[in-house]
Amino acid sequence: MNLPNKITLIRIVLTILIVVILIFPFDAVGLTSTKLFINEAIVVDIKYFIAGALFIIASLTDFLDGYIARKYNLITDLGKMLDAIADKFLVNSVLIILASQGLIHPIIPVIIVTRDTVVDIIKMIVGSKKEVVAAIKSGKFKTAFLMIGITLTLFNNLPFELINIKVSDVLLIIATVLAVYSAIQYYQINKKIILS
Repeated sequence: MNLPNKITLIRIVLTILIVVILIFPFDAVGLTSTKLFINEAIVVDIKYFIAGALFIIASLTDFLDGYIARKYNLITDLGKMLDAIADKFLVNSVLIILASQGLIHPIIPVIIVTRDTVVDIIKMIVGSKKEVVAAIKSGKFKTAFLMIGITLTLFNNLPFELINIKVSDVLLIIATVLAVYSAIQYYQINKKIILS
C-alpha cells in the first residue's frame, strides 16, 4: 500500500462522508440543517456547502495520487483499480444523489453512468487482448466540465446565481455531451481490436 494508493483510499472515505452528508435525514432525527440566506432571495442548505468543500478536496486527491504515482514510478495494478473505483464512486454517487434531490436532470447521471460502463467494457475487452486503451482528450475535458459543474451545483451555482446565469447546468450539459462523444471515440479508436 504505497502513498498514491493511500491517497486514493482517502478519496473513497471522503466520498462516503459526502454521501452521508447529502442523504442523511437531519429533520427526521430532530436535527435542523442550517440554512444560509444570500442576497435575500437565495436560500442554501449548509450541508451542500460542506459537501462541496469535501468534493473539491476529493477531486484534488484524484490529481495528486496520479501525479505522485507517475513522478515516483509507483504505478501498480492495485492503484489503477482503486483509482478507477474511487473516481466512479465519487462522481456517479454525487450525480445520482443530486438527481434524486431534483437539483439536476436525471438524464445526466443515466448518460454518465452508461458511458462509464461502456468505456470500462471497451477497456476490459482491449485489455484481455494485451492492448492498452490510452486516455483521450474528450474524456479528460468531460471529467473537467463534470467536476466543475458538480462543484458549482453543490455551491448552488454561486456566484453565478446572483446574476441568474446557470453556469452549473451548462457545464453539466457540456460534460454529458462530451461523455457520449468520448464513448464513441473510444469505440472507434479501438474498434479493430474489439472486433478482432
